[in-house]
Amino acid sequence: MNGSSGSQGHNVNGGQKKVQHASPLTLKNGPKHRPLTPMRRCRGVACVVIILSTAFTLIVFIAPITTFLVRLVSVHYSRKATSVLFGMWLSLWPFLFEKINKTNVVFSGESVLPKKRVLLFANHRTEVDWMYLWDLALRKGYLGYIKYILKSSLMKLPVFSWAFHIFEFIPVERKWEIDEAIIQHKLSTFKDPRDPLWLAVFPEGTDYTEKKCIKSQEYASEHGLPILKNVLLPKTKGFLCCLQELKSSLDAVYDVTIAYKHRLPDFLDNIYGTDPSEVHIHIRTVKLCDIPTSEDEVTNWMIERFRQKDQLLSDFFMQGHFPDEGTEGDISTLECLANFIAIVSSTGFFLYLSLFSSVWFKIYVLLSCAYLTFVTYFSIQPPQLICSSEGGTHAKKRAHSLGPPRHSSRAARRKPRSRLHRVRPLLSFVLPLPECIARPVRSRGGWRRGPYFLPRVSPLPILVLVEAMLSAAATLSRGCREGHDDEATGSCSSAGGPEQRRGAAGLLKSS
Repeated sequence: MNGSSGSQGHNVNGGQKKVQHASPLTLKNGPKHRPLTPMRRCRGVACVVIILSTAFTLIVFIAPITTFLVRLVSVHYSRKATSVLFGMWLSLWPFLFEKINKTNVVFSGESVLPKKRVLLFANHRTEVDWMYLWDLALRKGYLGYIKYILKSSLMKLPVFSWAFHIFEFIPVERKWEIDEAIIQHKLSTFKDPRDPLWLAVFPEGTDYTEKKCIKSQEYASEHGLPILKNVLLPKTKGFLCCLQELKSSLDAVYDVTIAYKHRLPDFLDNIYGTDPSEVHIHIRTVKLCDIPTSEDEVTNWMIERFRQKDQLLSDFFMQGHFPDEGTEGDISTLECLANFIAIVSSTGFFLYLSLFSSVWFKIYVLLSCAYLTFVTYFSIQPPQLICSSEGGTHAKKRAHSLGPPRHSSRAARRKPRSRLHRVRPLLSFVLPLPECIARPVRSRGGWRRGPYFLPRVSPLPILVLVEAMLSAAATLSRGCREGHDDEATGSCSSAGGPEQRRGAAGLLKSS
């Protein structure tokens, strides 16, 4: 998530002084904590095979049901079913980190209570920081509800891009004139306070490296900002946008600081279990009333929070730990094993159905893969066709405040609509697709190509034509069936009599 810092903050370390580039104590090219033995290599490959196979089978067999069929009825229950079922699969990752790889995850700071709707922001030390936030969400019971703002290039990964779309992660292009509309559109669908949401934001916009740190320090020196050694200067536009969209329904805001001992791990280090030996997560709660609302004030506030993070990380590298450790306990090994057995057994059952059962399961797998590829590529979420009583509470309150609708007697005298009106929202979701792909969207910088938002186009002419064709086909089918019955009983001659000609004329007239 990109965005400029907006305004200059206070000069803490002397912006006009020569920058002394500091080298952090934990680097990506440092010595590994554990050697990469053949046993660890085989175990890592086995873990990757299990995670990918379980992800593929669960997504292919369950995702079309929870994210399409259930969503047509209720978005709330669709998200709930998806979060519960796929949250079980996500819990395989903390099981891999903490129980198989023996990584010690240490929580410190404040002992936070389980909250339903949370906005958390963290430093971005390495490319796997977001995975260790799953350990926190698992302990609070909201593992399936955590969302991330990630690079749009990650949506091109096989299988994982399907999972990112199912979990409703927010992909961004790192261009604020495009990302602003995307973030607002995605978060506008989470206005229902019944939907739990843990939104994780990394204001730095990218992971930490020495090269990026040097550039950040040079920028801070030129603009009179604090010189940070262990974090990058934060970008606040994305955070402010998320805060404005969700502030009315948020329960808490968490300031999270992540640190690693000995070496910064990458994805393969996590898989093979060579690193990290310890992951330290420091949590501080931020009151909503303490967060400013204007962009300049939020910029200065966020820079001050990251200056505190930088000092906290410096103390960690000197002392080896954060203050106030031990705020969270370990995850249950028995529960992790039970969940692992349930996921693997269900995966085996689905694989058996797709390989050795009816051909219809193979067709279902192919259609599911095509559907997931389509909706992921175009970033499409099916609309809700049936308005529930809970979901329409805000609409009812607004209608009550506006008073009774006009022309109520005229509406009461209207003829009942056909059953086809029930599927019209679905057809309007499918039919105008070529138009919505190239539909321009207006932004502050002018007109640009839209992020594949579905327009509300009413395909009334096509629906009328389809309804007429269905009616004509039904009439023709009924007439042909009656003709066959008459021919079987001998009521008409082979050459056709006047009754048959009259029946054909009446059929054409009715159609």
